[in-house]
Amino acid sequence: MGATARDTDTVSTPIRASSILPGHREEIELHTADGLTLVGELARPLDREPAGTLVCLHPLPTHGGMMDSHVFRKAAWRLPALADLAVLRFNTRGTSSVRGTSEGAFDNAVGERFDVAAAIEYAEFAELPNIWLVGWSFGTDLTIRYGCDPAVAGAILLSPPLRFSTPEDLTVWAESGKPLTALVPEFDDYLRPEEARQRFAAVPQAEVVGVPGAKHLWVGDAERVLDEIVSRVAPAVPVPLPTSWDGLMETGDVSAYADRTVASFADTPVPGPAQRRAD
Repeated sequence: MGATARDTDTVSTPIRASSILPGHREEIELHTADGLTLVGELARPLDREPAGTLVCLHPLPTHGGMMDSHVFRKAAWRLPALADLAVLRFNTRGTSSVRGTSEGAFDNAVGERFDVAAAIEYAEFAELPNIWLVGWSFGTDLTIRYGCDPAVAGAILLSPPLRFSTPEDLTVWAESGKPLTALVPEFDDYLRPEEARQRFAAVPQAEVVGVPGAKHLWVGDAERVLDEIVSRVAPAVPVPLPTSWDGLMETGDVSAYADRTVASFADTPVPGPAQRRAD
């Protein structure tokens, strides 16, 4: 990951986009029922058992989505230390990142059902507690279509486009009673809060949270997203999360993705403010 340790003793250091807080991180492989090997990483608290687990399903890989898309990267680098959460990230079939390339090829949310099942199965076999799916854009469709598994406690959707999902998929969630939260940017490129509330009305327990000023990529709003996730998966943890850290911190190399998008491009320009720059 290109991390460099820096001894800060007890000096409080601001948490930035490249900050890696203490945790136990290991490269993992997932094995799908149709014979593919997917690459990933599991990040856990350094010296205690996790209070909950996030299984992250990334944005559209044909438009730059991957396990290192910035919200998920920040979750893995921060939440084991700040919220006692385990974070499992992986590349769906045919997707590449610094971690490597998963076998197979992008399959338009069809074959990816095996990828979702493999991730949930890994979390189960690793005896990770309180498993929640966190889907982003394309990953929300995978969550809705294939994530309502007995082992899953609930799900959080970031910028759901509802592009591949069907009314029947929403019915499955409705009948399960499992918590489902959709974080919808005010200026999303695909589905905005008012329409999202109408579409998710089919799931009585669904919570649709409109986020003022935000856009599909959540650039400049990752901290708000992490707070919303933590408040649902680990409600005992106070939010907003700290913005500085006392003690050892590492710095990750985020330059590898300087020329790549972190999620789907907009199909057409939409009204609203320009994207804010990441810190």
